[in-house]
Amino acid sequence: MPKYKQISVLTATAAIAAAAVLSSCAHSAHSGDDHRMPDTLKVATLYSPTSYFIYRGQPMGYDYTLVDSLAKQKGMALDLKVVKNLSEAVAMLDSGKIDLIAYDVPITEHYRKYTIPCGPENFTEQVLVQPKIQGKPAITDVTGLIGREVYVEKDSKYLRRLQNLNDELGGGIEIHTVDQDSLITEDLISMVNDGKIPMTVVDSDIARLNRTYYPGLDIDLPVSLAQRASWAVAPDKKWLADSIDTWFAQASPQETNHELLKQLFEQSKYNPTVSFDFSKGYISQYDNLFKKYAPGIGWDWRLMAAQAYQESRFRPNARSWAGARGLMQIMPATARGYRTSVSQLNNPETSVKVASKLLDDIDRYLLKYVPNDKERLKFVIAAYNVGIAHVYDAIALARKYGLDPQVWDDNVSKAILMKMNPKYYNDPVVKYGYCRGTETVDYVEKITDFYEHARREISA
Repeated sequence: MPKYKQISVLTATAAIAAAAVLSSCAHSAHSGDDHRMPDTLKVATLYSPTSYFIYRGQPMGYDYTLVDSLAKQKGMALDLKVVKNLSEAVAMLDSGKIDLIAYDVPITEHYRKYTIPCGPENFTEQVLVQPKIQGKPAITDVTGLIGREVYVEKDSKYLRRLQNLNDELGGGIEIHTVDQDSLITEDLISMVNDGKIPMTVVDSDIARLNRTYYPGLDIDLPVSLAQRASWAVAPDKKWLADSIDTWFAQASPQETNHELLKQLFEQSKYNPTVSFDFSKGYISQYDNLFKKYAPGIGWDWRLMAAQAYQESRFRPNARSWAGARGLMQIMPATARGYRTSVSQLNNPETSVKVASKLLDDIDRYLLKYVPNDKERLKFVIAAYNVGIAHVYDAIALARKYGLDPQVWDDNVSKAILMKMNPKYYNDPVVKYGYCRGTETVDYVEKITDFYEHARREISA
């Protein structure tokens, strides 16, 4: 019997107060004879940077958002199970434990033996990731790879494709492999961006997502044929596949699909380091708000100012790709948890007030894990960024793998980076799966650096 995780999703406020559990399977599906949609839609998916993940306590991802929309529009409860790999999902489909795989199942002869494709159909191909030089890529044709160094993951499909391409070209590509335990696809993309390696090969959807973080990269050269993939149901449930296809063709799902593609693969997530001028003797026009609310939670007001700068660059109308709003980038669900309407989040004082309450709650919940007040600050800042659930996971990973679970730098910060790797985000001690740890580590570092500079330049 395959094992799976039954997910309890922490909303931003529930991460602080109580778990909000996704609907469990209360009723079995109707038989295929009457072709009625089930009362509860039993779905399997996988954690990934695009399919399903939890960010600031909110469940997100392309497949999750679409299947949640399907369930709501059809009046079904959603019973979501997160499995470790696609083989496990197919086995659950075959045994009748789930109705649908909401994840990219390749449309191939192999999978057609076990599934019927349905729903959103996506095309991916392997692409070359390379830096732009004066706005243009150095290589525009695969023949340009001859004599070039390319780094890919060891024992991966990318390595196999490059080896085949090298044979097709008559040799000459200098292929280097890296150990997947220490470096993963996203690490290699970051290394290309930083100039540490010249280029890599990844799937086009991962490349498109990461280009929103690294706009200086070119990902337009395919090195493989396109692969079709879609959601899938069991072969004896063609009626369900037809129902999902009919639903997906309607205007509302198509609009949701369009918005998701834009959010994940087009909307910029690039947040460059920008020098700040402290010579004017104050930090921002909102210093009075930071001075008003920071003391109530035991913070230096300059630290709260540093966080606001990192969150919004002091723009009260800022809105992130994930939907966070205002000066302190509060998620709408978090605001509602503190009895604040979404429309109020653009008010600077409301934003700072809600942020101070959230920070105070996070601090109280982390107290038993990190007793040292000074050290706990970095954990609180990290939890504000990515959600306390992922910080809990990182603490558990640190403890398991011989790192100090009460120290952030070079310990729990390393553990949260591990949560980008399937080996670790599928670890039994991890409850909340994938998170983009690089973003959180960078977030903490930038805030603490800004704060240390502000302490030297701006009087308390």
